[in-house]
Amino acid sequence: MTIEKTSFSGLYILENNVFKDERGSFMKPFSRAFFMENWLTFGFSEFYYSVNRKNVLRGMHFQLPPADCDKLVYVSSGRILDVVLDLRKNSPTCGKAFSTELDAENGRFLFITKGFAHGFLSLEEGTVCNYAQTAPYDRELDSGIDAFSFGFDWGADSPIRSGRDLTFPELKDFVSPF
Repeated sequence: MTIEKTSFSGLYILENNVFKDERGSFMKPFSRAFFMENWLTFGFSEFYYSVNRKNVLRGMHFQLPPADCDKLVYVSSGRILDVVLDLRKNSPTCGKAFSTELDAENGRFLFITKGFAHGFLSLEEGTVCNYAQTAPYDRELDSGIDAFSFGFDWGADSPIRSGRDLTFPELKDFVSPF
């Protein structure tokens, strides 16, 4: 694995080695030693995955303190446009979005620290997005920002969104605790 810092403090792209041969491919999605060497949180509490239709937009999600958490996101099948929004009041990138494409072939992961909202657009039918987080899910502290309220161009006409995601406030109306 290698680590690439982004222009957002606390947001990293992890490049994983993907080994391919006549059988298929093999990848190690987590290495405690690598995370320790790079000062990344590795005490994951829960792991999730979602299977997504093409044009599904999930986000922008996060948990409020004290259930806020770091996340590790990767794709094991298909492809996504992954988007992260900085909600940290004292950050020079507060209110700005970062995006990158993650797919099963490129071996790229996104490590997201506390204080960011996260979302993605599925670019292929049956895309499997995996995420690990350092705090358990807490329904009472689960929150989000409307995915179309911060000026990001998702490049999708009429994406498929959950009813819950449609109820999130706009960024301009959100008072950040981060």
